[in-house]
Amino acid sequence: MNKIKYIFSQVIEFLDRNHFNNLVRKYNGDHYVKHYTCWNQLLTLIFGQLSRSASLRDVVIVLQAHRSKLYHLGIGKSISRSNLSKANEQRDYRIFEDFAYYMIAEARRKRATDKLGLDGNVYAFDSTTIDLCLSLFTWAKFRKKKGGIKVHTMFDVQAGVPTFAYITEAKVNDINVMDEIPYEKGSYYIFDRGYNDFSRLYLIRQLGANFVVRAKKNVQYKRISWKRKLPPNVLSDSTICFTGFYPRDYYPEPLRLIRYWDEENKREFIFLTNNFDLTALEVAELYRNRWQIELFFKWLKQHLKIKHFYGTSLNAVKIQIFVAIITFCLVAIVCNTI
Repeated sequence: MNKIKYIFSQVIEFLDRNHFNNLVRKYNGDHYVKHYTCWNQLLTLIFGQLSRSASLRDVVIVLQAHRSKLYHLGIGKSISRSNLSKANEQRDYRIFEDFAYYMIAEARRKRATDKLGLDGNVYAFDSTTIDLCLSLFTWAKFRKKKGGIKVHTMFDVQAGVPTFAYITEAKVNDINVMDEIPYEKGSYYIFDRGYNDFSRLYLIRQLGANFVVRAKKNVQYKRISWKRKLPPNVLSDSTICFTGFYPRDYYPEPLRLIRYWDEENKREFIFLTNNFDLTALEVAELYRNRWQIELFFKWLKQHLKIKHFYGTSLNAVKIQIFVAIITFCLVAIVCNTI
């Protein structure tokens, strides 16, 4: 008799079931549940992510085709489409959100590196928009005839895993979510051009953290001092202060402005940072690493299922997104263990 475990059952051994059950008890997730528990729901959704099932019907059909193997896969008894749909609609998404952050912490602990050689952690922050059908997802109105949500994500550049995810309607401005970021003293935060909010950037400065943001071309400033001996591809490295009324009021201290020529893309980048200790090339390299979050979004949309949802309520959408993050961290942990 074959006693080797199935690959799926070996993968889910990296999940901490005791911690998950504590979260289920915290949010009363299995109240009045006899058979299809939150744990069974989690494994079903992870199976759907890994098998690239496009719909709830696909997940159920595949599992029913392997009905004799469900016990050995760890999923338990065969499920129906109505049970899975009801679980996604009614069970508290915070169970899966908290477990996603637990898996993030585990993945960061196992994959921690110091490849950039900096004292603090390095984070890239950005968002990705997921289009939704407005006739089905009526709560996610974005345009007149279009729906959508945004997944605002902070990505640990050195560990290669997300550390923070915040889900909003697509009409929410990215800048507003900067207030939700859990900033760490001494860390580095990398932003794209859409995050030029100087009052919020000044808050990062006051908290003792560092930021690198790509400046807009119309920023108004005057140079206080500048460096004369510059490394290759660095066009200028200056200390500036803002001259515009609102920028000067929102950020009253000097900043560092770096103009950098990207030889590969044949274009100029303008960076603003509150760090005066790094070299200009190190600042440019920090921003170059921001591209990792774009690769993460690309991987998430291509290999996991967050563009086709198994439910139409906000609760079901959040559960599926957080399970996708759990699956990403699970794969990262397994790859780091092998």
